[in-house]
Parts: sequence; structure tokens; C-alpha cells
Amino acid sequence: MEKILIQQNRHWKGSRYDGLFHRAVAESVIAKVGLKEIQVLLGIRRGGKSTIFKLLINQLMDETDPRGILYLNLDDPFFAEICGDAKELYRLPEMAEKLTGVKVTHLFLDEVQNVRDWQKFVKSVYDAELFRKIFVTGSNSALLQGEYATLLSGRYVTDRVYPLSFPEILSNNNLSGLMDLVGNRPRVLSLFEQTLLHGSFPEILKIDDAALKREVLVSYYETIVLKDCIAGRMMRDTRIFTDMTHYLLSNIGTPYSYNSLARAVGSNENTAREFVGVMEGSFLLSEVKNFSWSLKQQSKAKKKCFCADNGLISSVAFSMSENIGRLFENLVYCELAKATAEELYFFSEQKECDFIFRKGKELTGVQACFDLNDRSRPRELGGLNAAMEKYGLARGYVVTPDSEERISDKVSVIPFWKMHLIL
Repeated sequence: MEKILIQQNRHWKGSRYDGLFHRAVAESVIAKVGLKEIQVLLGIRRGGKSTIFKLLINQLMDETDPRGILYLNLDDPFFAEICGDAKELYRLPEMAEKLTGVKVTHLFLDEVQNVRDWQKFVKSVYDAELFRKIFVTGSNSALLQGEYATLLSGRYVTDRVYPLSFPEILSNNNLSGLMDLVGNRPRVLSLFEQTLLHGSFPEILKIDDAALKREVLVSYYETIVLKDCIAGRMMRDTRIFTDMTHYLLSNIGTPYSYNSLARAVGSNENTAREFVGVMEGSFLLSEVKNFSWSLKQQSKAKKKCFCADNGLISSVAFSMSENIGRLFENLVYCELAKATAEELYFFSEQKECDFIFRKGKELTGVQACFDLNDRSRPRELGGLNAAMEKYGLARGYVVTPDSEERISDKVSVIPFWKMHLIL
């Protein structure tokens, strides 16, 4: 155990963590270091939560003794013996202090959901003020729900962590301002194509070989399904769950009801609703509702599901790599979700608009169109205009891979790589 602590805390010897992607959310986390509340990072497994911890540790090393910073990756098999009893966590800071001779001031608990009743430990050390600051990550939204989670009520602040956004990918490739993007358009489009097919998980961006990317992405998917969904919820009907997950990934952006979803996999409506909730809880999939001013109408209408990362779709879904339009729609969804959080819907009546999002007090419509041509143009603009007229949307955009056009005072065609400018 002592050897593992030393391996996981190379900063004790003054070594900084390098090769890390710059993350915008890290700035939000760093700004809250002075708060006494527990800092919680939530997001999909492998989405970059550990990277943010390491960026934060690098920052703290300039301000405090690095030997007082204890990082624990609780996903490490060596910690399996303590995961059944939160009381065992007390041993680790004590062991660290014996190794370094310095009191632990900053405690980082990575993938803390692996420890049963971890909330009891965190509440106890927080109330006793044993550490200057406590940081926690988890790969399930249920982390702060349930009986024991209420123990931490009022004691924490949260940040959501996604795989890299496209502006972050550009920034990490030294492409930031509009002049850079326009002047390096071929390189920007190459990054777009890679993101469209392989997604934006941090470690995937470091791999050049496409076959290896797919192999790693499949392992991510299997780990999320098995550890965060099936094992995490002690699920019995694993076949129905895996079939439903695969079905939704293969039908990204397709409207469904819980009844139709249940029929597709030989289950029932209640189970379908429950399983979609489990997928959302692991941040693998997100359910998007048909926009209406009536919450009751929203709940009755059909829904759509989108995936947290395009790489998971193209690596796992049935024939999805051939349906480039669906992949592009999912990529546009991901960028909107990373920028707008929960205020994201679609519009479907006689005509359809892919997305409606809220920016301040105004609603904006977005169509995702991989190929805007004479055939698709009437459909895309018709759906966008229908949504704008019904709900009084302030602006409307048709997002394409690389075309740009001004349609009217309120409607424009923009390339995906400029999409961040409207968010």
C-alpha cells in the first residue's frame, strides 16, 4: 500500500504532471480552491476528471508543500480491500503522513463511488476540519443522491466534466482566435473530422492509430456499462440493459417513447424508463425532450437520446459509421451540451428542428446538417423557421461542417468550427 501511495503521488518529490490538456473547467475549479466546501467533479469515466486534479495539484505546488497533497485513485485494484468499508480510508492519510513527515492539507479522492458509504468518511473529516480542502470525483450522477448523500447537503460545490469541447481541442493545438482558424483551415477541418469519427476523450486524442483508438473506446464503453451501470446498480437483467444501450447508440437522435423502446428489446415500459435513467446517471447517454412551455406536454411527447462522445458511437453502434449525418448531429449536440448544460431541447411537429437552447433569456434554434444541398435546404430551413415562428426564437442557425451563408437577419449558416462563437 505504501508503494502505491508513492506511485500515485509523484508530486511528493517535486515532480509536476506534464502532457496534460488545458481544460476550461479547471479554471472554475481553481477559482474555488479558497472555499472551504468540498469540491466535487462529476462526469463520464475517462472524461478528464483526473487530469483536472493533476492540473490543480500543479497549481497548488506553487502555494503549498507538495508533500501535504494526497491523491488517491480509488479505481486502482490495490485499494479493493478498503472499498467495502469507508472507515479504512482513515488509514491512508495517516500512512501518507508517516511516509512524508508532513500533515496532509489537501485530499483528492478520485472515483470515490468505489468506496461504500464514502459520504460518512468525507462528512466526518470535513466537519472535523482535518484537511484544508477536500476534492472528490465520481462517474455517476447518483454520487450525491440517496440516504447518505444527504449528509453532505450544503457542504459541497460541483462542476461537470465532459470530454474535451472542440474549442478546447483547437486551443490545445495552438489554434485559438478566429484569425488562427481561418488561416489554418485545412488543419482545423482535419481536427473536426477526427473528432467527428473518434470523439474527444483526452487519452484518445493522444493515439494516432485508428484501430487502436477503436479498441480503447470499446474498452471505455464496456467499463462504463459493466462498472458504472450494471455493477453500480446491482442490475439483474443485464441482457436487456446491454441490448437497450446498444439499440439507443445505434439510433442516436431518433425519436422514441418508452413503450416503443421497450418493444424494440422485448421489455416493458417501466424497465425502459428505468434503464434510460441508469444510462443518464453514468453520463453515457442524455435524454432530450421535445420543447414545450408545458412540462406535462414535454413528459408525454417522444424523446431523443444522444451520446456523450462520438467515439463511443462509431466504435460500438451498429452501422453508425455509415450514417455520417447522425454522427454530425450528435457532435453538434455534444458542443451545445458542454456550453449550455440542461437547457437543451428539440422541436418536432409537422416539421423538425434539431435543437433549441437557451442563451440568457433568449431561445435559439439549431439545425445540424452535414450536407446542405438543394434537396436538404428546404427541409432544414423549413424546420428551423417553424420552430422560430412558434416559439419566437431570437436566432436560428444551420450548422454545417464548413459552409457559411447569411439567410436573413435572424438565420445564418455557419461552419461547425465557428459554432462556439454563438454559444
